[in-house]
Amino acid sequence: MTLHYDLYWSFRSPYSYLVTPRLVLLEKEYDVVANVRVVYPIAVRQPGFFSSSDPLWFTYFLRDVFRSAEYVGLPFAWASPDPVLMDPRTRTYPKEQPHIHRLTRLGQAATERGKGLAFLNEVSGVIWGGKIKNWHEGDHLARAAERAGLDLAEMDTAVAAESERLDAIITASQEAQREGGHYGVPLMVFNGEPFFGQDRFDQLKWRMQQKGLAKRP
Repeated sequence: MTLHYDLYWSFRSPYSYLVTPRLVLLEKEYDVVANVRVVYPIAVRQPGFFSSSDPLWFTYFLRDVFRSAEYVGLPFAWASPDPVLMDPRTRTYPKEQPHIHRLTRLGQAATERGKGLAFLNEVSGVIWGGKIKNWHEGDHLARAAERAGLDLAEMDTAVAAESERLDAIITASQEAQREGGHYGVPLMVFNGEPFFGQDRFDQLKWRMQQKGLAKRP
């Protein structure tokens, strides 16, 4: 019996990047399928979230994300450019953003083409993997899309023509995310149970095994 779970995921989240290779491997080895639901990051959904948070939140986050990458054995550096641009003086996020809307809509388009998880994996590795600066230039995204079995030019054309429809689906995913039990990413919801954070992967797999997770032939 194939198991299914909802994956709420953001291109601005390094933790989303850190969990994705394990989700790809899980799907390759086991009879389980992710229902990919890309969402906008909280900096876009709630622009004042970080400016009003305790400064220790960000200090701890910076320490933890590098440690977490080292722990799971993935290369990591802060994205250059950041998928969501911030005013460093005010720690606020302008409404007009040059990258995150395209990325998120592309993620939804990839999902509709049956390659959502593969696209997230390839693109997040380009953005957060520490080897590529200016990931938005040249053919970095096109090559990542190709590795996922997709045509970036075709998807960009579709995104330009269907941005309102795609955003409506993304908005619905954001509402479903909160109904699933959390507002953050990555969030995996299996059988109505939320697993928030890349460090909940082992618990997610453990719960799936209790529900009959089986190896693929």
